[in-house]
Amino acid sequence: MKRRQFLFRAAAAGTTQMVTGGFGLQVAAAQPTDERSKDATAQRLIGYSLPQLRELYHRDLFVDWLPFMERHVIDSEYGGFLCNTDFDGTHTDTEKNPLFEGRGIWVYSTLYTHFGKDPQYFEVARRSVELLSKSQPQKNVLWCTSIRRDGSPAGPPGKMIPTDVGIAEGFAAYAQATGQQEYLDRAKQLLLKCVRAYDQDNYNPTVGRGYFGATAPDFPGARVMGSSMILLRAAAQILEIDQDPAVDQLARRCADAVIRHHFNPDFQLNIELLNRDFSRPANPYSQLCNLGNTLEITWMLLDEATRQRDESMFRLCAERFQRHAAVALDSVYDGVFHALLNVDENRYELNKILWAQEEVLIDTLYIYDRSSAVWAAELFGRMYKYVRERYPLTSHGSPIWMYAAGRKATFDEFAGLPKRIENYHHPRHLIHNLRRVEAMIARTGSDIPH
Repeated sequence: MKRRQFLFRAAAAGTTQMVTGGFGLQVAAAQPTDERSKDATAQRLIGYSLPQLRELYHRDLFVDWLPFMERHVIDSEYGGFLCNTDFDGTHTDTEKNPLFEGRGIWVYSTLYTHFGKDPQYFEVARRSVELLSKSQPQKNVLWCTSIRRDGSPAGPPGKMIPTDVGIAEGFAAYAQATGQQEYLDRAKQLLLKCVRAYDQDNYNPTVGRGYFGATAPDFPGARVMGSSMILLRAAAQILEIDQDPAVDQLARRCADAVIRHHFNPDFQLNIELLNRDFSRPANPYSQLCNLGNTLEITWMLLDEATRQRDESMFRLCAERFQRHAAVALDSVYDGVFHALLNVDENRYELNKILWAQEEVLIDTLYIYDRSSAVWAAELFGRMYKYVRERYPLTSHGSPIWMYAAGRKATFDEFAGLPKRIENYHHPRHLIHNLRRVEAMIARTGSDIPH
């Protein structure tokens, strides 16, 4: 087996040999697992066969989520997404969020590209792109964070990069769907503008307030793992269609920041914030772990390891995910917490955000598919059962899932939250895992039901 073999098959039954990759980690690489045997193993560990999983994912995406979006969230008059909508379809207001527009463009462009090129999906993405053109900022100015229903700006320019990064990711997916160079170029311009903003000495000085409130010490120019995450995702979307050297360098930089710098070997977890020179910060930030961001960035790092053909990087990220998932798991009520505010004090934020649960499902299915690791199948089965039991609102007459709740993930906990429809993380989970399950089924030779 070659040193940097593209297809990584570790922790599976069979004859193994030791290989060493770019991160200097020796890993056991196994012979490819028989796919029919893998389907049987998955059914035993997860509780579902692959065709059953495929049917569930297909129903959640195409029967439940997409029709609800068409009826209640997609703006047929102006285009774009009315995300300030309750689970029963009631609009709380008509304000729109450019970040959610960019994310929606990604979702519908990806649906168009990978699920039959349905012109209906393309039209939703196109109209959102058109809506955003009414609020496009000047070259070095960040996008505003709110727009009116007709697309006109409803506030001043933004101060942080997530909105522009989300739009860049959406434009890159739209370019992939349409083949239009204009939107690929715009995606690159937006992304590199965000890198310049992020690299400023005074970037986002109040970053700590989201965790510790108004009294949190200012931390200008902090290196933020969440920023590396979104920059990596947008870069990866661009690199799917264009091997631009600057974007390639950015993707490698973001992966390196997380793997080499944010990881704290003292307690074997990623810390969210670092000093500008990547050294560890003083308290309270030295103990802050955004577990949800690690759960989310894992599959992106696995993608990057695959792109770099670095199997040791793949294995290292899978191992670190396993550690973070174990720390994030709620041993009393199940599910995962997304924020560990202080490692030594074992102090967590106790709410349960849907996206963090779903990132575990993307990660574990990915790792099981590539490695046949039993622990990944078992964790997928545990989390999938938990998510399906707790988050769908079917019993309340809606096909939508709760986007967040308290520790027990009850409807009463959800009902007091702002009214909003999740138009990115939830469908992204469904898209990613449906595509993966279909690929796994195709390798077994089983028929894929439609």
